[in-house]
Amino acid sequence: MTIEATTWLYVAIQKNGPNEQIVGQTDTEHDISFIPAFLSKEVAQQAMFHLRLEKKKKYEVQAIICEDLARHAVENGFLVWVLDEEGNVLERLPSSGSGQ
Repeated sequence: MTIEATTWLYVAIQKNGPNEQIVGQTDTEHDISFIPAFLSKEVAQQAMFHLRLEKKKKYEVQAIICEDLARHAVENGFLVWVLDEEGNVLERLPSSGSGQ
């Protein structure tokens, strides 16, 4: 599988009133912070059940271009992992955010 800088990925967004924040997760076993991303909106919606999300918060799935997601991840100390609907890692994207 090849994910290009121009590939659209789908991420969970936490909505706090007018503010929105991309949802990150932590692999506590390996002490890695990552943003779970998905190849389709449908897969992302199914996978939301497997993410550790705060109760009583509102979430929605939104599309973001890979290059922008990678830049955001690097700026905030996250990696980007592309997951399937079960939460299995399909691909770990480079954390550099440059020239994929």
